[in-house]
Amino acid sequence: MAYHIPVLLSEVLEGLAIKSGGVYFDGTVGGAGHSEAILKSDPAVRLIGTDKDGDAIAEAEKRLAPFQGRFSLYRTDYKNYSEVLEEEGVGYLDGFLLDFGISSHQIDDGERGFSYRMKEAPLDMRMDRRNALTAEEVVNTYSESQLGRIFREYGEESFSSSIARNIVRERAHGRIQTAGQLEALVEEGIPPKFRSAACARKVFQAIRIEVNGELDGLGECVRGLIRRLKPGGRACILTFHSLEDRIVKQAMRDLSTACTCPKSFPVCVCGKKREIEPITKKPITASEEEIAENPRSKSAKLRVAEKL
Repeated sequence: MAYHIPVLLSEVLEGLAIKSGGVYFDGTVGGAGHSEAILKSDPAVRLIGTDKDGDAIAEAEKRLAPFQGRFSLYRTDYKNYSEVLEEEGVGYLDGFLLDFGISSHQIDDGERGFSYRMKEAPLDMRMDRRNALTAEEVVNTYSESQLGRIFREYGEESFSSSIARNIVRERAHGRIQTAGQLEALVEEGIPPKFRSAACARKVFQAIRIEVNGELDGLGECVRGLIRRLKPGGRACILTFHSLEDRIVKQAMRDLSTACTCPKSFPVCVCGKKREIEPITKKPITASEEEIAENPRSKSAKLRVAEKL
């Protein structure tokens, strides 16, 4: 079984519009499905990749071994792109890809605790297991108000307060340590008529985002990477939930807008110039065929823009 099935693969390649001899950045390498396809697309292409997950980097090294000398991988957050590009001696890129999806391997690994379906899994959820903060730490040490805010803001959970109250009440009798324990507490905090087989999904998403700082500095990073593109360079960004998609959409809107002066001004005084041309007016989504083959592609949205 594949480590991870790349989502919207042909659409990403089309969006990147690979140039012969170009330098491309894959900020979220995962199992290297997209990276492999980028390297295969042209024998002179160079790829620089990052991922916080040591398992992902190890898998990517194996998968990309046939392209030795044409790629470099770094175990670090894609938000550290500036230091990575400096290390590689690269000023500007011909394109970059950010795929914010959690990998199939991470979800299915019983030791990682990403899925509420893995009942006995420890509450970990760290993409980078070198970091100290775990899901167990969040669940057992954050205050009721902090938990409620995370569930509301990062999970868009309507019953955030009652779920947080349940957790704080339960942990007074002992630490909450497994995905199954947490799932049961989430379910108890949701009125019966609103419960479903996946009612814990939003809370697990919220805790994962908190543990990994997934939204911290995301908009600034997207803007910064776009500004490291050469004219004609392409940005491809895959999002999987509304929070990150909203941030990416706003960043692209800002960079594709020229003058922001009030309409009453006779001439522009802000000097703002358009920096990108959106290639996708609406995000690209997976086909019914792809969703049938890979259900995790259902929530994917691909946005593509070209540097002016």
